[in-house]
Amino acid sequence: MASGRRKDTALLAARAGQYRESMPPPALRRHFSRLWSHALHDGPPAMVAIVPDGYCDLLWIEGRLVIAGPDRTAAFPVIRPGATVIGARFAPGAAAPWLKTPLSALVGCSVPLADIGRKDAAEFEARLADCPDPSAARALFGRLLEGTARDAEEPARDAAMIFAAAEGGRPASGLLDRLGMSERQLRRRCHHHFGYGAKTLERIRRFQRFLDLCRKSGTMPLARLALEAGFADQPHMTREVGELSTLTPAVIFDQLGMRKRAD
Repeated sequence: MASGRRKDTALLAARAGQYRESMPPPALRRHFSRLWSHALHDGPPAMVAIVPDGYCDLLWIEGRLVIAGPDRTAAFPVIRPGATVIGARFAPGAAAPWLKTPLSALVGCSVPLADIGRKDAAEFEARLADCPDPSAARALFGRLLEGTARDAEEPARDAAMIFAAAEGGRPASGLLDRLGMSERQLRRRCHHHFGYGAKTLERIRRFQRFLDLCRKSGTMPLARLALEAGFADQPHMTREVGELSTLTPAVIFDQLGMRKRAD
């Protein structure tokens, strides 16, 4: 990627305000992997980078319920300073059945929940709009999800297995015998449940391993970070991180690292 296209002044979303996430209650854990909220700072707007993670989320933002589809590259949404976003991250294999929509139709998109045929969207939005503060909205958001989860279709087990392989740095193609499917069937299942193929999912989860290491690694040199995350070498990491986030590994490490890089 040409250096002129990099957005090195962008802040990763985790640094732009106060981000909190939690495990969902037991009634939701089949369908959602995390519940979260993000309170943005007041003041002048910052360029915020939402980087790909292989997930699809349901958001309560600016008075609307919105589906944030899976991303292939970083998104730079315009969000009002001081706003609070409440979200639920679908578990792997849960979003497409819950939404009755293939995720390939939602890649890189933010779509109002009502536009994909959820008849309860308007009622939920009205109830959430009556909440006096973000804390009450978070609590109601969770209760509304619990009500819908009782009748939701079961998540796809094969999708969870594919995601777990990518999470562990293993190629999904190694699961073909266990899944009882061909390469072509694997590709179709990945596009249905993740929005893109297995190799793209593997790239994105490797990038997320890099982000996790940046949060924990202190002064680890970038070359070591590359190998620990599963990249072939540091140039491979630089290229992949730039393509997925528009940021350099050094910029990300300085934003997320426990201390500034020693090198």
